[in-house]
Formats: sequence, structure tokens, C-alpha cells
Amino acid sequence: MVQQVLYRALVSTKWLAEAVRANKIGPELRVLDASWYEPGGKRDAQKEFRERHIPGASFFDIEECKDKSSPYEVMLPSEKHFADYVGRLGISNQTHVVVYDGDNLGTFYAPRAWWMFRVFGHRTVSVLNGGFKNWVKEGHPVTSESTRPEPAVFKASLNRSLLKTYEDMLENLESKRFQVVDSRSEGRYRGTEPEPGTQGLEPGHIPQTLNMPFFNFLTEEGFEKSTEEIRSMFQEKKVDLSKPLIATCRKGVTACHIALAAYLCGTPDVAIYDGSWSEWFRRAPPELKISEWKRHKA
Repeated sequence: MVQQVLYRALVSTKWLAEAVRANKIGPELRVLDASWYEPGGKRDAQKEFRERHIPGASFFDIEECKDKSSPYEVMLPSEKHFADYVGRLGISNQTHVVVYDGDNLGTFYAPRAWWMFRVFGHRTVSVLNGGFKNWVKEGHPVTSESTRPEPAVFKASLNRSLLKTYEDMLENLESKRFQVVDSRSEGRYRGTEPEPGTQGLEPGHIPQTLNMPFFNFLTEEGFEKSTEEIRSMFQEKKVDLSKPLIATCRKGVTACHIALAAYLCGTPDVAIYDGSWSEWFRRAPPELKISEWKRHKA
């Protein structure tokens, strides 16, 4: 069996700084800021982008590039919606896309954008290791100048093997074909801490899921941990990367950190439950919601 050659999931700040310095940002290399923060909070992603960003970068607006008809927060858009949106950002099927965000952790939303490109059939996409936080810390250039890339043609082709639905998750409770990992904090997973920002959504988890909080894949400085460290984390949780795996969270965002971590270990086919706990909590019967919330609040 021929082993699949994986495209690099991470690029370093040094590599990107050299590309910026050599004026390589263009049709062959596009940089996207995929930052997002809770509405009404202290941070405004678009305002911060207008004030400073990596030279040549465009803003990837997750509120625009989603299924706006869905009752859930950031469900995938259609193939056409995604293709039209990224085409307007100057991205074609031949473009190497580098995504980053400005979160204080180093990386938060960028893996979601990385996975979105991959689920729509785009192989050449990478996450900036360390994010904007470390780009600034290391003294690389920033600008407030806006970029207006020449529109390009992008053809999207949904890879359904990387995407799971509520019905798939129900079926998996019976078949147990997939291991399932939840990337939220332990308190939200167990049901002892509230879910942030969403009215009426109690914490808890889907039966038979394991808990691997996404921030544990990052160093204190905000870089991805080494492949050896990540592999040992999966082993400690008894997650077998040679077997099928689904990642879930609250809304399909930090679950993408699980997919990225597994990809770095040579496992590129981790699927995301796009609706995640937001959908499961609203649709599943009570006996299929594991939580200590009511007991914790009593």
C-alpha cells in the first residue's frame, strides 16, 4: 500500500515572513485572517484586522462563509457559497492558502478554516504555527493597508468522508465504527461548567465520547506541540489513530484542532461533526445527553 503524501499542515512565522519580504503574496499564495470573537465581547475581529494584519492578508469572515439558513452557529456553507466566497478572495484551486487568527492562545479559529478548505477538496492549505500573536511578538511586519486581490475561480467539491451529521452520530452509537473525541474543556464536557455565549445550551457530552481539550495541543507560547507529544496524548487517551475518528465540540470549531493534531501524526481523515454539541443538545433525547449539570447546580 502506497502511503499518502500529506501537504504541510503548518508553516512557520519565519517561512511566511520570508514569503512576505519576497513579495510572494498573490495568486499562488494567499494569507487569510480567520479570527472570530464572541459578539459583544472586548474584541472585534474585523476592527482589529483593519487596524493591523499580516501584509497582503485578507479577512476570512466565518459569519459570511457559513450556512446562514441553519439554526446552528457556523455550519458549513454550500459548495457554491464557499467557492464564490474564496474566489472573491483571489483563491483558485492552485493557490497555497495560509490561515491564521489573532487569539491569545496562538490559534483558535484557524484550524476551522483549514478544515473548511480541506472538506471542500483543497489540499494546499496550512495553518500559521503560533498565529498572529507570535508573528507580532517576533517583530514581523504588520500593516493597516487593505488588499484587493484579483478574483479567481475556485471549484469546490465536498469530501463527505470528512463531515458527519446528527444521523451519522446516532448510527455510530449502535455501530461504534468511529471513535469520538470532544475537544471542549473537561468541565463543559462533564457538565460542571456552563457553555459560554449560548442561551439555553447546557453543558455535557454525547455518549461514548472521549475528552481531549483542544488547548492541550498548544504550548504555553501558542505553538503546536511536537508530533511526538501529540501522538503520546492520543495514546494516553487510548485513541487509535489507525482507526476511524470523529471530532466534536460545541459548534464544530475547536474540533478541527483534533483533526489538525491527528493530521500532524499522519492521520488525515478525521471527520468533524459539524453540528456538534449545539445540535446534539437540541435534537437528541435526554438519555443520550450525559451531563452532571443539574446535579452540579442543585
